[in-house]
Amino acid sequence: MTIQTAKLSDPAVRAFVTAVNAHDREGFMQVLAPGATMADDGSDRDLAEWIEQEIFATHGHMEVDNESRGGRTLIARYRNDTWGEMRTRWSFTVADDGRITRFETGQA
Repeated sequence: MTIQTAKLSDPAVRAFVTAVNAHDREGFMQVLAPGATMADDGSDRDLAEWIEQEIFATHGHMEVDNESRGGRTLIARYRNDTWGEMRTRWSFTVADDGRITRFETGQA
């Protein structure tokens, strides 16, 4: 059963998912801390390149099925124009200022 984005527990993660689904690059960047990093399937990636290819240029969209760790780990159905839909795991590190310093994703 999908969790409505507005009901996600962690405010930073909620803002992240909201920005992805709205294709809001500015909102997405605002939720990330300066120097934020990310990994996909266990490999660190260039953040700017990855978000362009996997989210914004390909109309990425997340439907969250489950959350844990206070809302900082998600199981979601993620889809984009390149890969179609897949079951994914997302894990977030959030700084004291409420911005995401790192996220990791991959197939669940």
